[in-house]
Amino acid sequence: MDEWRRATLGELCAEAGGAIQTGPFGSQLHASDYVLRGVPVVMPQNIGDNRIDPNGIARVSRSDWSRLERHALRPGDIVYSRRGDVERRALVRDVNKGWLCGTGCLRVRIANQQIHDSRFVSYLLGLAETRKWIVRHAVGATMLNLNTTILANVPLLVPELREQQAIAEVLGALDDKIAANVRVVAAADALSRAWYRSVERGVSAPLSSLARFVNGKAFTRDATGTGRVVIRIAELNSGIGGSTVYNDLEVADDHRARPGDLLFAWSGSLTVARWFRPEAIVNQHIFKVVPMGGNPMWLVNQALRSKLDEFRAIAADKATTMGHIQRRHLDEPVELPQPGVVAGLDPAMGGLWDRALAAEIENERVAATRDELLPLLMSGRIRVKDATRVVEEVV
Repeated sequence: MDEWRRATLGELCAEAGGAIQTGPFGSQLHASDYVLRGVPVVMPQNIGDNRIDPNGIARVSRSDWSRLERHALRPGDIVYSRRGDVERRALVRDVNKGWLCGTGCLRVRIANQQIHDSRFVSYLLGLAETRKWIVRHAVGATMLNLNTTILANVPLLVPELREQQAIAEVLGALDDKIAANVRVVAAADALSRAWYRSVERGVSAPLSSLARFVNGKAFTRDATGTGRVVIRIAELNSGIGGSTVYNDLEVADDHRARPGDLLFAWSGSLTVARWFRPEAIVNQHIFKVVPMGGNPMWLVNQALRSKLDEFRAIAADKATTMGHIQRRHLDEPVELPQPGVVAGLDPAMGGLWDRALAAEIENERVAATRDELLPLLMSGRIRVKDATRVVEEVV
């Protein structure tokens, strides 16, 4: 570790000819500017675990992109959320080239990769101690906020370039495996949707006849900070983060989510999600959806998703701070395939569901390995060659 030196993120950017820049302000980019087809705009909700999540991403026209070109992203940039979950960041990959850094985000640019490796820097920023520093120095009582000054002052410990590159290669192999699994999940789910939509409907039945919809409870109260994750809408939309609540509370089986369970947030974003993380506790505003009558999980999932647009329209009409549906809406009919068609589809559709779930569970294991190696490599307690052997066993 003798060759490692202390520097701030701002110093690394300056040394490599880059800078930290705020995304366009609301006065430059309005909701009315977004279009169905165009250049993607990265918002805080698109920032995943060191990766940009394109699901539901906003887009702008080419003319608006030209107007905002100074905010365009290059491979190697790092994008941060300016508010909310401020410790979450995403490394810009080749596939994201030319996308815009959106309102509510900050762009970190290390321009010269022959001085500092931005992949390595992105992993440094993922260290627990670094994330805690950012949260501790963010401003705001109700919602945490970042700015360019705070981010520029983040303290880091960096080695010479060759070591940066070696560590980035090792950890990058794990991230590549995660990315491949993400593509498997997306392909399996897309094929399932397409297959389901292609079959003829011949039965009408209420959603509530297909499954039990068990409402969660206010399990964040008096949380202990240890134990199981309490699943809120934020965890369904963005995964586990710095604001995630943990509780040792013992709850009924109906309020526990295990890998493969189906969850439905019935207020706010109205999200349907397959839970793939370790056993957790289902909080209020979320239904645990339990199939009944021998209905396969994939059928319940597709039937529920077929009603989502309708449910979201209902929620949008609510004159409340958080739109929602009511339980009676689950009693409205949904069009289903004939039982014989369902039976014929079951092997393939069940297989796609299981394949996607297996890839998601594997990603949890791979990510855990990456996160265990990260501080060991950064502290010098494990050498790159030893970490490489660990990675080869995983991927």
